[in-house]
Amino acid sequence: MALADPECGISNGADSASPFSDIIELNVGGQVYVTRHTTLISVPDSLLWNMFSKKTPTELARDSKGRFFLDRDGFLFRYILDYLRDLHLVLPDYFPEKSRLQREAEFFQLRDLSKLLNPKMSKDNSITDEICQSDSEELSASATPLVGPDTSRILSVVSTAHSPSMESKKSGFITVGYRGSYTIGRDIQTDAKFRRVARITVCGKTSLAKEVFGDTLNESRDPDRPPERYTSRYYLKYNFLEQAFDKLSEFGFHMVACSSTGTCAYSSNDPNEDKIWTSYTEYVFCRE
Repeated sequence: MALADPECGISNGADSASPFSDIIELNVGGQVYVTRHTTLISVPDSLLWNMFSKKTPTELARDSKGRFFLDRDGFLFRYILDYLRDLHLVLPDYFPEKSRLQREAEFFQLRDLSKLLNPKMSKDNSITDEICQSDSEELSASATPLVGPDTSRILSVVSTAHSPSMESKKSGFITVGYRGSYTIGRDIQTDAKFRRVARITVCGKTSLAKEVFGDTLNESRDPDRPPERYTSRYYLKYNFLEQAFDKLSEFGFHMVACSSTGTCAYSSNDPNEDKIWTSYTEYVFCRE
């Protein structure tokens, strides 16, 4: 692990050597990153520039393994780090986290990056999602002179084609699974501990999963999956099955099947000790 070493610092653009080593390990919200010191200080007056050029290693927070710790979104930090490397922003074709990434850019005091992520930027910027004003005006102008008995039908078709809510209501399946365990005490005591859910997984089409679970979906194991592709690597940021069921029901899904398997083991070699049951259960939801 590369830690700060006053004897092997690198030049920091000043006459004195930096107290930080050339290779820096970071723990950002539980995600580990390894980068160069020069990358972290590539944007003057940013938060990271101040941390790693104006402070000493002893002044910065560290985790139990000595990595410099930042209590921020570990998944989004990968885009912050990519921007610091060459000062260019490259995002996946389908990236619903722009507003959150802009918030991270503001926290790290990266003003140019924050401007790039501003939803009100000019229409010729490649990462804007909004329909430009001229397109909206043309649509309005073309719809105004419609007359006759088919007017309402045509307007309804145009409205449906440009309605995000209608486009998002696509049919499909989502499978929710979890691995849980529960303990039955000796002689089936009443103080048995039931259903300790370790993690709720989400399988299905990427666009459907993001539509239903939104910000509560953890995409760190499959971050750049296109919207029309399928994944089995997402999981939820909470451990309440009922909360997941409520979200699915809210978006028009209903359960069509479920299955479960389980194994039993003793907590020790003594057969009189508690029995520990481990199970894996899947629930299949459908929206037609």
